[in-house]
Amino acid sequence: MSGLFLTELILSHFRSHRSGRMELDGRPVALHGPNGAGKTNLLEAVSLFSPGRGLRRASAAEMARRPESLGWKVSATLRSLYQLHEVEIWSEEGASRQVNIDSKPATQLALGRIARVLWLIPAMDRLWIEGADGRRRFLDRMTMSFIPDHADASLTYEKAMRERNRLLKDQVRDTHWYGAIEAQMARAGAAIHANRLAALNQLRTAQHQAETAFPTAELDLQQTEGEMPESEGDLLDALRESRFRDLAAGRSLVGPHRSDLYAVYAAKGVPASDCSTGEQKALLVSLILANGRALAQDFGAPPLLLLDEVAAHLDAGRRAALYDEICALGAQAWMTGTGPELFDSISDRAQMFEVTEDAGTSLISAQ
Repeated sequence: MSGLFLTELILSHFRSHRSGRMELDGRPVALHGPNGAGKTNLLEAVSLFSPGRGLRRASAAEMARRPESLGWKVSATLRSLYQLHEVEIWSEEGASRQVNIDSKPATQLALGRIARVLWLIPAMDRLWIEGADGRRRFLDRMTMSFIPDHADASLTYEKAMRERNRLLKDQVRDTHWYGAIEAQMARAGAAIHANRLAALNQLRTAQHQAETAFPTAELDLQQTEGEMPESEGDLLDALRESRFRDLAAGRSLVGPHRSDLYAVYAAKGVPASDCSTGEQKALLVSLILANGRALAQDFGAPPLLLLDEVAAHLDAGRRAALYDEICALGAQAWMTGTGPELFDSISDRAQMFEVTEDAGTSLISAQ
């Protein structure tokens, strides 16, 4: 059987879960229970099977169960296309996360080659009306799903930019200090920009090829000011020319870290930032589904979808439409809600689990 899904998830001292084990069959997973029971903690555990810091962007120390703080471990059997992988992720006493894939040490970037994970969480509901940082992370997460090496380019660029910013803050004017750093920024920055554009093209195609109950978003990549130099050579020239201005600002003012994702509700011609709360949520759901459809063709299987409190701002009709699209896509979507009634229209097509809390410990029960 092909596809991408977990067949088993095991937690040890992770957040509110002292221990937990779930047996899974590839269908969508519906988690219901009261607020604070530990549902989102399960989604966070699954989000760790992709490069990065997970859906909460938390440190390893923050994921440890309190008050013990002894360390934690998340293990899973992952079916990726036609192969089974045993994946273990853990941290001891707050140390950096460690990864094993099939009993061999691996990097976080290696996770991106066997799994694709996307998420939509309540903190993203204000994506279109808050700062550009969140939109860049949203776009980069989608880009990474198509191009796992995008994470490496982003890390390289950020490290080089920090070094350049340090020189700028210290008012270093000797050009020899900047040469190698700017060359590294230009090389990685051009790759980041090209990757983002490629991802947007795939998302546009996936949106326009499908009939869906969710609105289409017209997407564009814009700069905070000016134009983004697209080639490595042009970006290198721009960094050199901008040194005097950057010295005055104490930071780098040119590059992909100044880009912003711009979206328009296509049917109405209204910028996403001016849409209603419900429309903004629907646009986000639309993009996640489009990303999933594009990955099903590009990777060969739809990604793991983590949809926290997905019912918020969706009426019953649109909620049912979302469940239909998830099932048609064939994705193992992990969804949370306070009550089982929120999953009535998918309950016979999903695995249902109740998550409860007893004296600070989360408990998972198959329904």
